[in-house]
Amino acid sequence: MAGQRIGVFGKGGCGKSTVTVLLAKTIAAMHRDVGVLDADTTNVGLHLAFGLDHGPRPLLDYFGGMIFSGGRVTCPVDDPSPLPGATITLDQLAKDYYARTRDDILLLTAGKMGGQGPGAGCDGPIAKIVRDVRIESEDDQRVWLIDFKAGFEDTARGVITSLDWALVVVDPTVAAIDMAMNMKRISDQMRMGSVPATEHLKSPELVRIAEKIFREAPLKGILCVLNKVRDAETEGFVRARLAEAGITPIGTVKEDPRIARSWLRGELLETAPTDQTFAQIVARLESAVHPCSI
Repeated sequence: MAGQRIGVFGKGGCGKSTVTVLLAKTIAAMHRDVGVLDADTTNVGLHLAFGLDHGPRPLLDYFGGMIFSGGRVTCPVDDPSPLPGATITLDQLAKDYYARTRDDILLLTAGKMGGQGPGAGCDGPIAKIVRDVRIESEDDQRVWLIDFKAGFEDTARGVITSLDWALVVVDPTVAAIDMAMNMKRISDQMRMGSVPATEHLKSPELVRIAEKIFREAPLKGILCVLNKVRDAETEGFVRARLAEAGITPIGTVKEDPRIARSWLRGELLETAPTDQTFAQIVARLESAVHPCSI
């Protein structure tokens, strides 16, 4: 999985951040480099789940703030052109822009909406940062997990075009199953050459850029993890529904009150209750990324 960018998606409350944290910790325990980009513009507390007292300063500050507040970062819907200077090294960033967990996981935050002020209610510029930012290293072996906010909005803004894989977290709800199916349709359409809606763009050059970004997207498909599963009957029902859309989950995480308690208290999210589960998910993820690796 070296160098892969994997986005974690799902409906609100499905457990995207839980899967992101435990997946990152499992990969790090295998002595592999892993980075996490917090792309959820409203949810807070991801750093606490990694055992950090403070989260890193948002990259939104580094890139000059959002255009709606007089800054430099534009919305990718109105301006799909690439973010200037988005490829950077850690040496270019002040140390408060990133953090390292006790597992040596690199954590960055794209930006949060809290505190942006009146009239800055659109987080499109933060989505552009997530879409375009790359942290270069000498060997580019780091696996990147990107924890997105709930729903489809960021997908419509094109964040999916910079991913190798989209990992959809599905809890036992109709909404979560439907989102996984829709994500698969979007992925299939992109890989068949579909381009985004561009009727709102006045400039032919911006239309060309938007279409080029979608056509050249490296996205290989979606994967799925079941979460908060209570029993075998529930798991069987969800798997059967997903199978109707040709989706086979790569793992199942059982409902565990200890996980909910850690999020409530803002405590380190321990892997112990789910060690074997996430080791299997990583193995299957690796098999999907490189079919001949296992």
